[in-house]
Amino acid sequence: MEQKSLKERTAGGMLWGGLSNGLMQLIGAVFGLVLLRYLTPQDYGKVAMLNIFAALASALQESGFIAALCNKREPTHEEYNSVFWFNLMVSGSLYVILWFCAPLIADFYGDTDLVPLARVLFLGFLFSGLGTVQRAYLFGHLMVRQASICSLTAMLLSGIVGIAMAVKGFASWAIVTQAVCFVLITQVMNWFFSPWRPTLPRTPSNSPLKGENKKSPFKGELEGVFAPAWQMFGFSSKLMLTNIVNILNLHAFSVLLGKFFGDHTAGVYSNARKWNDMASSTINGMVTSTSQPTLAQVTDDIGRYRQVFRKMLRFICFVSFPAMLGLGLVAQEFILLAGGEKWRESGLLLSLLCLHGAFVPITTLYSNLTISRGKSGINMACTIGQCLAVWAGLILLYPYGLLPMVVYFVALNISWLAIWQWFAWRLTGLTFMEALKDTVPFLVFTLIVLGITWWLTRGIENLWLLLLSRILLAAVLYAGIMWVSGAKIMREAIHYIFKIRVKN
Repeated sequence: MEQKSLKERTAGGMLWGGLSNGLMQLIGAVFGLVLLRYLTPQDYGKVAMLNIFAALASALQESGFIAALCNKREPTHEEYNSVFWFNLMVSGSLYVILWFCAPLIADFYGDTDLVPLARVLFLGFLFSGLGTVQRAYLFGHLMVRQASICSLTAMLLSGIVGIAMAVKGFASWAIVTQAVCFVLITQVMNWFFSPWRPTLPRTPSNSPLKGENKKSPFKGELEGVFAPAWQMFGFSSKLMLTNIVNILNLHAFSVLLGKFFGDHTAGVYSNARKWNDMASSTINGMVTSTSQPTLAQVTDDIGRYRQVFRKMLRFICFVSFPAMLGLGLVAQEFILLAGGEKWRESGLLLSLLCLHGAFVPITTLYSNLTISRGKSGINMACTIGQCLAVWAGLILLYPYGLLPMVVYFVALNISWLAIWQWFAWRLTGLTFMEALKDTVPFLVFTLIVLGITWWLTRGIENLWLLLLSRILLAAVLYAGIMWVSGAKIMREAIHYIFKIRVKN
C-alpha cells in the first residue's frame, strides 16, 4: 500500500510538474514572442550580463536550505523558523553590498546604463528571501499542484507587466521589471498556500548549540536563534556551493560575450539560450519537483531505490529527447517567424543548445541521486569539475568566435554524464550498461524519427508550413514507433494521466 501511494504521488507530481511547467513555458513563450518584436538584441544583452550576479546572490541567500529541509523526514518549526530568519538576514545584507557594487559591475562591462538596471534587478533575490521556507514546505510535502499555481500566476501577471512596458518603449527595463515582478508574485502565492508561518526569533533555553558549539560564527542570543540552521549548514553549504558553480557554468557565456563581444552578441546568444531553457525547463520541472523527495523516501531499500531511479530515467528520456531534439530541428524556422531577420543568428545557436537541453533533465536526476543519498559533497565536486572545464575551454576558444565556444559547451556537458554515472554506480550499484539500456533506445528512435521528418519536409519553402509539418509529422511518427515497439513507459504514462484525470 505504501509503495502504491508513493508511486501515485510521484506520478501525480511528475504530471503536475510537467503540465504546469509546460503551461508556464507556453505562457512565457507567448509573452516572449511579443517582446521579441519590440526589443533588440542589445536590450536582452544588457540584462543577460547582469543575470549572473542576481543568480549568484540568490544562491547565497537560499544557501541550499530547501534541499536540506526536504532531506529531513519531519522538520520542526524551530528549524523552519531559524532558516527563515537566516535567509532574511543574508538576503538583506547581500542586496546592500550589491547596491554599492553596481558601478563596479558597470565598469567591468563598460556600460553605465547597467547601474540602475542592476539595482532594480537585484530586488528579485531580496524578495526571494521572504519565501524560501514556504517553497521548502511545498517542495518537501510534494505539494506540486500548489507550487504550479504559484508559478503560473506569477508568469501570467509579470508577463503582462513586461509587455506593457515594452510596448511603451521601456526597452531593457521591461525585462528587468518582469523578472522582479515574477519573483515577488511567486513569494506572495507561496505564502498563500504554505500553512507554515514564522515567529519572532527567540533563544530557546534548550538550544543544542547555545554555549556548546565553539565553531558557530554566531555569539550570544544569535547563537541560539540560528542554531538549527547552523546544524543543517554542513549539508546545505555544499549544495549552496554546487548551485553557485552551476550558475557560473550556465552564465559563463553571458559574462564572456558581454565582456569581449558586446551586448549585441550577448543578446543573440541570450535569446537562443532563453528558448532552449524554456523548453528544457518543462521536462526539468518534472524532475526537480519530485525526484529528490521521492528518492529520499526509498533510500533505505537500495533495490527499490534503483528501480525508482531507472523508471524516472526512462520517463525523462522518453519525453526529453523528442521534445528538445525536435525543437532543434525547427529552430531556424521558429526564430525567423518569432522575431524576424534581426534574430536570425540565434537560430543555429538554438539548434546546438537543444542538444545540450535534451540531456539537462538527465543531469538533474543524477544530481538529485547524490543529494538524496546524503552525498552533497560528491554533487559539489562533480559540479565544480564540470564548471572549471567549461570556463577553461571557453576562455581558450573565445578568440575563435562564438560558434566553437557553443560546440565545446554542448559536447562537454553531454560527455560529463559519464562521470555522473560513475558516481551513481558507486552509490547505488547502477551499472553503465543498465543506464545505456534505459536511455539509448529513446535516443535512437528520436534520431530516426527526426531524420525521416527532415527528409520528407526538406522541399517545403514556406516557413509556416515547414514548421507545422515538421512538428506534426515528428509527433505522429514518434508516438507510432513507441506504441508499435511496446514501450512500457508510454503505456504507463497514458495510464496515469487517465487515472489522475478521472480522479480529479
